[in-house]
Amino acid sequence: MKRLFDIISSFFSLLILLPLFLLIAILIKLDSAGPVFFIQKRVGKNFKLFSLYKFRTMVVDASQRGPQITSAGDSRITKIGRFLRKTKFDELPQIINVLKGDMSVVGPRPEVLKYVEMFKDDYKNILKVKPGITDYAAIEFRDEECVLKKFKDPEGGYIKEVLPLKIKLYNRYVNERSLSTDMKLIFLTLWKIVKG
Repeated sequence: MKRLFDIISSFFSLLILLPLFLLIAILIKLDSAGPVFFIQKRVGKNFKLFSLYKFRTMVVDASQRGPQITSAGDSRITKIGRFLRKTKFDELPQIINVLKGDMSVVGPRPEVLKYVEMFKDDYKNILKVKPGITDYAAIEFRDEECVLKKFKDPEGGYIKEVLPLKIKLYNRYVNERSLSTDMKLIFLTLWKIVKG
């Protein structure tokens, strides 16, 4: 049932959002040199790696200029990238991941291997399910970049404080998962977007 919902919702979402995708692609190309999409390996269900899609919001060589974690005000973020991150439009290409079956609409947010390895015991439970676009942690940390900005070392703050809190919320979802929970989280996510 969950997979059927993912297929139908992602297929029609892509059809409806195609004009927006094209507009964003044009704006990215006009703003800075480089590809439209940012593709990164993330850890999926049962620790299987997959390629996660996002609209590119940073300069091409961002990974050589700093850490994987990004805080508000990071100089590597492009002008259009700031808008895409604020509105969460940069996350829209993950609908493709849902259609492909790498992700679900609702589920724990997918993490990079580096951080999963640090909390491997916790992720043994979390990665029993497919990662998703939204969940309790995505809603709670909607302004994660602003949260990380308060740390002198954003990556250290992420590892020591933010990620452990996310892991608790991921486990909450895994333990409570059901169709009604998914519908509730989708509604709360949309509500947060509308409220800004």
